[in-house]
Amino acid sequence: MDVLVMLEDHPDRSSVLAHVNSGPAPLHGDRPARDVVTLYGSATPESLALALAAAVESRRLQEEHGGVIRHLGLFAERGAVGDAAWRDEETGKLVTRDLLIPLDVLTERARQLLAECGNMIQRLVAGLSMPDWPEGARRAIGFSLTPVVEVTAATRARVDSFLDTIRDADALAFDTEGD
Repeated sequence: MDVLVMLEDHPDRSSVLAHVNSGPAPLHGDRPARDVVTLYGSATPESLALALAAAVESRRLQEEHGGVIRHLGLFAERGAVGDAAWRDEETGKLVTRDLLIPLDVLTERARQLLAECGNMIQRLVAGLSMPDWPEGARRAIGFSLTPVVEVTAATRARVDSFLDTIRDADALAFDTEGD
């Protein structure tokens, strides 16, 4: 998961904590789709983890349909609210869907992300919060996030099978070396 995290001043009279936007992968190129997470106000590891949780959870729709564009607002009292759009592969018509990710789902996913990627998240927050950014520069850091929570049981089974094959091959090679 390719992510660009930006830090902006808090918008006036708005209760939005962050925005999470994404677009489809480029048609020509090997770059993956990128999520853009914009945090407002002062960044904390918890607020960044919550915004990243919204990005991870909203990606489930992208697995169902190709070329999904997502726009979410993250609110402390409501969770993530927004919409997604994509072209239907059969008819070519634009399809839209409202998205609502409850706060308890986001909180649980944020806890998992902090447990698995806490050091990286803390370094990102420290980098975004550094006082020596040039005046007028956008505070933005790009990174790749591949949390363990996205690995499916089928993927784990394939990896375990591959590792078993390697171990068996290594044992065979070890046994024949002594002859």
